[in-house]
Formats: sequence, structure tokens, C-alpha cells
Amino acid sequence: MSEIEIDLRKSLNENASGYFERSKKAKKKLEGILRTMPLMEKKLERDNASIEGTGIGKLRKKRRKEWYEKFHWFFTSDGMLAIAGKDAKGNDALVKKHMEKTDIYFHAEIHGAPHTVLKSKDNTAPPQSMQEAAEFAGAFSSAWKQKLSSVDVYSVLPEQVSKSAPTGESMGAGAFMIYGKRQWFRKATVRLAIGFDNKTSRVVSGPEDAIRKTTSAYVAVSQGDIQKGEFAKKIKKELEFRVQAKNIVEIDEILSMLPAGGFDIG
Repeated sequence: MSEIEIDLRKSLNENASGYFERSKKAKKKLEGILRTMPLMEKKLERDNASIEGTGIGKLRKKRRKEWYEKFHWFFTSDGMLAIAGKDAKGNDALVKKHMEKTDIYFHAEIHGAPHTVLKSKDNTAPPQSMQEAAEFAGAFSSAWKQKLSSVDVYSVLPEQVSKSAPTGESMGAGAFMIYGKRQWFRKATVRLAIGFDNKTSRVVSGPEDAIRKTTSAYVAVSQGDIQKGEFAKKIKKELEFRVQAKNIVEIDEILSMLPAGGFDIG
């Protein structure tokens, strides 16, 4: 049994009239909803069809991140994983915990460069992977912020990287000594590309040749005057346009894939 509230300050007719007016308004709202529902259902069908055509779900599921995603990373054209530290703490962890004796170590010859490791099974890699790892090490160094077009980079074996400083000297967080002969990559290009991989739903940045090969769509990135936050928004819009899907790229993911400095597209 439903209850009806009566306003004792009004007559019975006035109360009845008030309920009648409210019922008319409710009926109009209901009629409006019923008219709109078929249109909303058609729009939903079109949106779902558009999303299914891209192979991407309507809602992007939260995926489990790999251990190396704490660092800067990419896969070379030959499928080898390259990793670079994001800060002093990350540099320290990368060398101490994740660099194995079979890997290859890279570092740009400039103050303010990350430790970079190319994962290998036998201390070797194809020439293209070596060059891409060198360019990656250079792009995430201070060379980007200084708008240098190139920077010298070297590689050594893990056994040549030591935390032991010469007598009388100390080593700060993330700092290591390099001993022995180095393999040089002179004037490694300081450029990047940033892309989106449909298969893994990940944003990736690295040398253009590698990103072209390993992602579904990408944008070439150069040094410029656009600030990081604004540029990340431009990249999100451009990637989603090229993949033909909306809300698949997160701004924070893009920000984590960029070095310090200014940017431009192209």
C-alpha cells in the first residue's frame, strides 16, 4: 500500500490538483526518455562497431606491468630489450640488480646521462640493435635538453662497470667507474619516436626504426620548444587519430616515455 502526503494547510482539492500537476510532469519526462532510448541504443551500437573495428576494447583493461617498465625501455628492431635509468636511484638499481654478465652496457659521453643496458645472452647484438641502443642512451641524456643533434656514446661489458672508486675518491648514488677499452658510437643521433602497440596496449618510445617496426602507429619526435605536458596531449591526440580509437592512450604513459626538455613533432 502506497502512502500519500497531505498538506494540512491546503484544501483537499488543492492537494489533489498539486498531485495531478506533478503526475503530468512525470509523464512528460517518461515520454521524453522513451523517445530518446532508441537513438541512444543506435549510437551505442555505432560506437561499439567502431571500437571493434580497431581491435581495441571499449574500456581499456588495466594490465600487469613488466619489471622493466619502471625504467625507460624499448625493443630493438631485432627484438632485444634495452633499458635506461630514469634517475640516480633507477641507474643504481639497473646496474646492481638487473644488469647480467651477458648483457651490454651503454653510456653517453656527456654529464647527465642514464645507465643503459641492452639485454643479451652472450655479450653480443646485431649492429642495428647496438646502434639503436646507443641512440636510445643519447636521447635520454642531457643532450636532448641542450638541443644537441648528436652525442658520442660508448659501450662496454658489464665486467668493466664497477662501483669501486679509485683510492681517495667516493662514488655518489647512481655513479659507476668504467674500466678498459670502449666501443664508440660517434655522433649518435638525438631523436626519438613514440608509438602505440595494439597487441600489448602500451606506449613505447625509442629510435624511429625500432618503433616503426614494433608498434601499430607512431609519431616522430624531435627537440623543440613545446613543453612536456602540452606535448603529451598533442601526442595522445595524434596517436589516437592514427590508431582510429579514442581514450586508449594515457597522458602519464606518454610523459614517462619522454626525456627532459622541449619537443616538437617531426
